[in-house]
Amino acid sequence: MSIFILACYFGILGMLCVFGWHRIHITYLFKKYARSVPLPNEKFDELPMVTVQLPVYNEKFVIERLIDAVAEIDYPRDRMYIQVLDDSTDETRELAYQSVLQHRKQGLNIDYIHRTDRVGFKAGALEAGLQEAKGDFVAIFDADFIPNPHILKESIHYFTDPDVGMVQTRWEHLNREHNTLTQVQAILLDAHFMIEHGGRCYSDRFFNFNGTAGIWRRQAIADAGGWQHDTLTEDLDLSYRAQMRGWRFLFLPDLTCPAELPTDMVAFKSQQHRWAKGSIQVMKKLLPLIWRSHAPLKVKIEATFHLTGNLAYLLMIINSIFFVIPSMVVRQDLNWTRVLLIDGPLFLLASVSFVHFYLSSQHAIFQSIKGRKRFIPALMALGIGLGLNNARAVVSALFGRESEFVRTPKTGMGATRRMGSPYFSRREAWAYAEIAIGAMYTGAIIWAIGTGTWASIPFLVLFQNGFLFVGCKTLWEHNQQRRLTLQPIEKTAA
Repeated sequence: MSIFILACYFGILGMLCVFGWHRIHITYLFKKYARSVPLPNEKFDELPMVTVQLPVYNEKFVIERLIDAVAEIDYPRDRMYIQVLDDSTDETRELAYQSVLQHRKQGLNIDYIHRTDRVGFKAGALEAGLQEAKGDFVAIFDADFIPNPHILKESIHYFTDPDVGMVQTRWEHLNREHNTLTQVQAILLDAHFMIEHGGRCYSDRFFNFNGTAGIWRRQAIADAGGWQHDTLTEDLDLSYRAQMRGWRFLFLPDLTCPAELPTDMVAFKSQQHRWAKGSIQVMKKLLPLIWRSHAPLKVKIEATFHLTGNLAYLLMIINSIFFVIPSMVVRQDLNWTRVLLIDGPLFLLASVSFVHFYLSSQHAIFQSIKGRKRFIPALMALGIGLGLNNARAVVSALFGRESEFVRTPKTGMGATRRMGSPYFSRREAWAYAEIAIGAMYTGAIIWAIGTGTWASIPFLVLFQNGFLFVGCKTLWEHNQQRRLTLQPIEKTAA
């Protein structure tokens, strides 16, 4: 039994180290090709027609802000057509409609398109909008984004290259400084864009459109088979299909589009669950096709790491629950230096690659990591604490379970009105499971202290903090939501 436990523990840890090695490799690619940022071949003599699509669903806090920002885009009025693709079922409908009427009176070429069936969710809305789109290019902005006025003029000229199918701008963060959670999310996304997108794009590997803040060549969408809604990440799905058809994608790190980050753990976990499940769905759908394609081997290998990346959460949670503590127990008689010699290099590879990956993104954006290093402990804790949430998503995708596209609630920068709103999720059962795992590690720490198994304590504390942080914060937010929801009832009764 001891051999089985150790074999599983080290086997899974070894697989996680492979993902750690990949983080080092993609960071190396980014740094190697960092000066290969693309430039337009030439400029259009006459700016082409662009359709701007704004897919929204129950976004009453931000819908007017979005439409107002798009109305300020510096692009010829006769060359830009705006579609508000609204699937909403609440007061967002009236707010959006009135905003559209107001801007139309001011000469803006804008239409309000409302669907009542919500078939295909966001992908369905985008596909329906394409039927009435004008011109050869489509820009997409989600409800929580505030596009800069110059975003179209600075990105459209890259399409003078007829092989370019999509241009992705970099997300900036309106509320990075709001709290520790938004600071950590900002670092996570910075690394995804700067290191992953940059490393993949500049080294001629596939990367993905992020669902917003980008422009598509309409022909590329059609050639790839259009928007499809058999996965929760329609943007990732279409990206790979288009690139397998030979379309080039470009990432522009210096052209940014500000957006709002989720300010609470519940919304963040919901977003991460959707992204994790969607990526595994795309993996199942497209990875066999990628390996049968004529793409270069380096592209196939990188696509494999990209699409299987969330499997690491499943591996981590299996190890966390079933093998980390038992492996510590069966090795309690070993000298602590031997334990460190065995576990240390593996843990070092996983942790150092993690820290290097994220700090590299901060240095690339800010030319300094001053003030950013202090968020590394929270970053590591959140990465571990998300394990159960994202592992559930992976399992759901692997078993082919259908689920609804759950939007990430937006606050319009007003976190206080977010609580108590109908947009707040009321599911909290899994928070107790996260807290239970954290409590299990607390017990293991007490046992380790009592038996003098000192070498294991740093590992145990890391897992304890991660699961307790995510679980307790989720539960606290649910309790706050319940209290604020009941307040009006209590006052009325009084």
